[in-house]
Amino acid sequence: MNPKLIMSHHNLLPIVKKTIAVVLTVSTLSALGCSQGSGNGDLLLPGSSPNSLDPVQCTQASSAQYLVEIFSGLVTLDSDLNVVGDIAQSWELSSDGMTYTFHIRGGVRFHDGREVTAEDFKYSIERAAAPETGSPVAEAYLGDIVGVKDKLDGLTDEVGGVRVVDGETLEITIDAPKAYFLSKLTHPSTFVVDRQNVESGEDWWERPNGTGPFKLTEWTEGERIVLERNGYYYRGVAKLESVTYLLRGNSMMMYENDEIHITSVGGANIERVLDPANPLNRELANTSELSTFYVGFNVETPPFDDAKVRQAFCHAVEREKLIEVIGQGTVIPAERILPPGMPGYNDDLEGLNYNVTLAQQLIAESSYSDGLPAVVLSCMGDCSGVSAVNSALAWMWQENLGANVSVQCVESDTFLDDLIGRELQMFEIGWIADYPDPENFLDILFHSESVENHTGYNNTEVDELLEEARIESGIDSRLALYQDIEQLIVDDAPWLPLYHGQSYYLVKPEVKGFEPAPMVIPQFKDVWTQR
Repeated sequence: MNPKLIMSHHNLLPIVKKTIAVVLTVSTLSALGCSQGSGNGDLLLPGSSPNSLDPVQCTQASSAQYLVEIFSGLVTLDSDLNVVGDIAQSWELSSDGMTYTFHIRGGVRFHDGREVTAEDFKYSIERAAAPETGSPVAEAYLGDIVGVKDKLDGLTDEVGGVRVVDGETLEITIDAPKAYFLSKLTHPSTFVVDRQNVESGEDWWERPNGTGPFKLTEWTEGERIVLERNGYYYRGVAKLESVTYLLRGNSMMMYENDEIHITSVGGANIERVLDPANPLNRELANTSELSTFYVGFNVETPPFDDAKVRQAFCHAVEREKLIEVIGQGTVIPAERILPPGMPGYNDDLEGLNYNVTLAQQLIAESSYSDGLPAVVLSCMGDCSGVSAVNSALAWMWQENLGANVSVQCVESDTFLDDLIGRELQMFEIGWIADYPDPENFLDILFHSESVENHTGYNNTEVDELLEEARIESGIDSRLALYQDIEQLIVDDAPWLPLYHGQSYYLVKPEVKGFEPAPMVIPQFKDVWTQR
């Protein structure tokens, strides 16, 4: 997903990390009635309020977790993170690698029963690219399609690269052959929406008419969100009758009181849950996330306009100690950008390791050798009582570099606006994969022209290599390019990578078919509860 801002579910300090919030709120089906037919129970989960249920406004995991269950697109990711057909039952690729012809499967219906056609997809893509829609993710995820950027710029009313052949056939032409393009079509911004639903009013997304395995039947702000099984679902109706997300309360306490079926486990509880003598240990499941949490440096703002200062700030942080003490072993220290498990992950990459002597030398060699200006580290949300990581970072920079660093917590909407506007001097956040391809990290976050490049990083050599990697058809040579690119970026230090996430869940024994996922994907269609 676009970067998704992730609110830390590791309880390291409720810092927000990437454009998805709370990786764990992975969907919750509810036991609160609204069942249709004889099903296999209801699922109760903790949840968080989404910023929007409009797929083209998806910038956070807290929205994505619902969107992937309510809506759907041409293709999706299976549990092994392979791209598979969804509404498209099949497709062909032209000999030049630039035109995809998708064949819509028969019998696909919106939640209200209306049949989906190729025209609905053309409308959805053109709506996403319309300037008046104001999508923050359309360019990043749809910009490869011929005509999307022109429409975003107001130069055309139509996206020329999307053509309706007939009611069941859609043709999409991209600007160059790109191996990752199908993966991008799994992002919520590409999901099909119902035109009549969208045009019913500005708040249409509070009553979405999607095509996914579940439909929204209740959203009580601050209380709960209820998803009910979609009886029209074209890939076999869900086993669960409903999923309910409870939007308030202590999820660990709720789990132990048998009020919910699944919860994530944070740092405050991980030690006792990992203890084999604790009965909860038998209900523990975990997975490594395709995520990286980091500090971003605004390279357009002093003192981080000097690479030596950025490098010094990286060398001055003992991340292993930071993670050992504060993370309690629940996350993986990060020296690089790509997380383990991501294609192209390079275990031999040389990071900017802890070296106070080198850090001080770099400051002495920098353009700020006479003294660093005051620095503000911004994080999203309320940091009261949960700023351990940021406080530790500020202390290390002061102790090792003599830097005057203050921590500023910013309300989420303001934080995101400031992030996009590159108004933050330094920020703590995270990124979780939208799809399993290194392009989703390295190109989307570091190409100088990317709308998701929030640090302002600009390296001509990196841009040229990224553009070469986009059209490289050989798998091994493409991944090798990304490894070279990653090393260049790490050396330039627009980021201080902190750690890669791991998700720990407690799952009630009566829940069947649930497997933790390393990123946000549809998860609940084949889950059920034994009564």
